[in-house]
Amino acid sequence: MYNTGGAAYPGTDYLTQKFVEYIAPFFMKYLCTICFLLTVVLAHAQYNPEKVDKKSAQLYSKALEIAQNNDFPQSIRILEGVVKTNAGFEDAWLSLAGMYGELKNYQSAIAAYEKARAIDSNYFKDYNLPYSINLAGKGEFQRALVAVNEFLSIPNLNETSLKAGQYRKRSYEFAVKYANSLAGSSYRFEPQNLGDSINTKDSEYYPTLTIDNKELVFTRRVNNFNEDFYGSSSISQHWSKAKGLSGNINSAQNEGAQNISQDGQWLIFTGCNFPDGYGSCDLYISYLSAEGWSAPQNMGNRINTEYWESAPSLSPDKQDLYFASRRPGGYGGSDIYISHRLPSGRWTEPENAGPQINTAGDESTPFIHADNHTLYFTSNGHIGYGGDDLYLVHKGPNNTWSAAKNLGYPINTIENEGSLIVAADGETAYYASDRSDSRGGLDLYTFNLRSDVRPVKTLWIKGRVFDKNTTKGLPSGVELTDLVTKEVTNRVQTDERGNYLITLPVGRDYAFNVNRKGYLFYSENFPLSQKTADSTYNIDIPLQPLEANAIVVLKNIFFDVNKFDLRPESQIELNRVVALLKENPQLTIQINGHTDNAGKPADNLKLSNDRAQAVVSYLISQGIPAKRLLFKGFGATQPVADNKTEEGKAQNRRTELKVITN
Repeated sequence: MYNTGGAAYPGTDYLTQKFVEYIAPFFMKYLCTICFLLTVVLAHAQYNPEKVDKKSAQLYSKALEIAQNNDFPQSIRILEGVVKTNAGFEDAWLSLAGMYGELKNYQSAIAAYEKARAIDSNYFKDYNLPYSINLAGKGEFQRALVAVNEFLSIPNLNETSLKAGQYRKRSYEFAVKYANSLAGSSYRFEPQNLGDSINTKDSEYYPTLTIDNKELVFTRRVNNFNEDFYGSSSISQHWSKAKGLSGNINSAQNEGAQNISQDGQWLIFTGCNFPDGYGSCDLYISYLSAEGWSAPQNMGNRINTEYWESAPSLSPDKQDLYFASRRPGGYGGSDIYISHRLPSGRWTEPENAGPQINTAGDESTPFIHADNHTLYFTSNGHIGYGGDDLYLVHKGPNNTWSAAKNLGYPINTIENEGSLIVAADGETAYYASDRSDSRGGLDLYTFNLRSDVRPVKTLWIKGRVFDKNTTKGLPSGVELTDLVTKEVTNRVQTDERGNYLITLPVGRDYAFNVNRKGYLFYSENFPLSQKTADSTYNIDIPLQPLEANAIVVLKNIFFDVNKFDLRPESQIELNRVVALLKENPQLTIQINGHTDNAGKPADNLKLSNDRAQAVVSYLISQGIPAKRLLFKGFGATQPVADNKTEEGKAQNRRTELKVITN
């Protein structure tokens, strides 16, 4: 995985370490004639480079010249021939190992290093550092730790080499400890290429997905130059042939590091060196319309500065924007910031996400999951495997964040990892990589996340709010409330056409309410604490104008079986009725009680009447005049569903609010 398309890049310290560990040994020790390849004491060495035969030395020099142009495959072919005829040529084995390492062919690199070590272990000592890196690249961290310790045992290492070795040692120790914590796990990391409909000879990266898994948007670097956005639709569980996004979003300039809103209506992305930019890279937003994506709009000088802003991620309710920035005042190079959307549509001054997430290093590519609580991001400042690793944190009470957790090998490797997204099911992840089955450059892949780094499975409600009489869409407020804590977990505003999307993390019971002035509110409940629902909800909501005889079912009024005492979780709904009555002081209502047909009719009639009266009593206790409140029980005389099924009976057991006068 790689950071690209406007994402973060490694800091100076990391680049220095990479040069010392791998690049410097290769070019300083390999790309020269063999007479000055190493500056080591060879008094007791078994291998002497000056005794290599002339033909082998000439071929070796030719291979190194070719390698200077990064043609490692051709150099490897020559060196393979050299060691075939001269198996004791240790420098050839070492160069071969270095080139295999450059190509990330870790197994072949390890084998070549071990051939070299078997010839002369004393001559090999300096190479224990790159040898350890290739071992770690293959996931053999315990062996890598042994090798780097041997490297660090060399007397009088210079400061830079010592720093590089110690850095790798810390990474390997972390990796070994992490592996031990997962001992016995049956998890298998098996990324699947998304196929020819998505991937091409060009690089594809930065995947982003709508909550229903129907639309995939990603960045493609066309002809290795221009970055544009492409999209694909899921049809019968197969991705359609990706096409450039319609409308006015793609241009001759580079657009990258994008994030599509969970409802598929907004696209926020990074634009660098745009004419209207505030700095080198700014965040822009585009909106979906019938004509395609609108021309991008700069998100303004609260979000953007004269510094670098990139890698946006929008919360599922479109109320919070996470992004990376290099503005002053952070904890390090690139930090993650959060801005909140105001009712006016403007964004607040961004807040630093804090020290649980940000470090003295670089943090970037935030991704907030559909559960609105789990945040994934990259960092080279937290302890990890080397370079940029992927981490997660969970949002707790008062918007505090848990300690960062590394996603572990093999999701994280010794290379730089890039953006990762996770579908609403909490299991399916998408990322970019240049694995062996790549169609060219970076390709998009999918894999199943290990269970301990998954977010909460998240369902959703999607639909349209409209006037029951005219069917005209109504901009309305939509809220989701935890019935136990009584806290509003999601609050969204529909668009002008009344469309909404709101998420439902499983494991809790929710009250769902839609409100608009001049209308009866709508209520629904989703009991997900005791069972894992396996479907999503598409609910179009006809709001009833406040007029005589309008009726709404209060679906979040709860009673125990055969009792009329209001359960505590009913308070949320009851308070909404109180608010409705206070906002409309001329309103008079009647509370109707209904039961199913189980039991005696007379008992059902009394129970329904007592329940309706209990609701009225609560409303009176909250200051609503009794003269504005009526109640009546109907028992089982007005069923709305068949009493032969449990589902039908549940629908018949209901409490209604009926408008008498308004």
